[in-house]
Amino acid sequence: MTQYINDILLKEKDANGILRLTLDDQKNKNALSESLMAKLSEALEQASKDNSIKVIIIAATGNVFCSGHNLKEITDARESDDDGTSYFLDLFNLCSSLMQMIVNCPKPVIAEVNGIATAAGCQLVASCDLAISSSSSKFATPGVNIGLFCSTPMVALSRNVNKKEAMKMLLTGDMINAKEAKRISLINDEVPDEQLTESVMDLAKKIANKPIQVVEIGKKAFYKQHNLSLSDAYEYTSKVMAENTLKDDAKEGINSFLEKRDPKWSDK
Repeated sequence: MTQYINDILLKEKDANGILRLTLDDQKNKNALSESLMAKLSEALEQASKDNSIKVIIIAATGNVFCSGHNLKEITDARESDDDGTSYFLDLFNLCSSLMQMIVNCPKPVIAEVNGIATAAGCQLVASCDLAISSSSSKFATPGVNIGLFCSTPMVALSRNVNKKEAMKMLLTGDMINAKEAKRISLINDEVPDEQLTESVMDLAKKIANKPIQVVEIGKKAFYKQHNLSLSDAYEYTSKVMAENTLKDDAKEGINSFLEKRDPKWSDK
């Protein structure tokens, strides 16, 4: 069933526990307006607590996945008494909170990119756990071209691609195609346009068939260990694995492997 949220975000959940959140503000090129970011944050918060949801897909309608921040809103805010200072800080904090919410969400989040993803839109792609794009999609962090360096998109970008590739995108503002985005690991894969949704759904279904509690344990551990020293990372993940081994699904998974049968997950 599809539910409209303020006419700018579509929400749909299927029988496999896959939730599709589709940006639907084509007249503004799916820009991350205050309203859209608030609705997307609300949907992610609800999904994080919903045990029936196993995987989240963030997609978009039209030929622009997400154009970044709404520059009209930014321009209008300059008319305030403080020249927009308070508004700008709140806006970028809201966006930063949204991106962290994606990373901290216990459910895997997949970006389904069909079209252009620029600035905070590129940041959105980089913030997702996985990303697949259509072959015709393009990506850029072009803020430098309009006097507004993509400093917050830089955070997600630099945690996905190597330093020199990230700096090249940030300093030139040049658009890159899907093949280049895959080469630098901004996305996992690029597929023919007509196969995009099918490819994303196949990936989502594969993940949805895994034990949900184990996936949640793994996602949390991945991001936490990533920023630890080598010894601290091993100490932390050793504890995680020990606790994971005690779970019912670990017992079932190991037994089913030894007994050469399919596992029956209880999500415990």
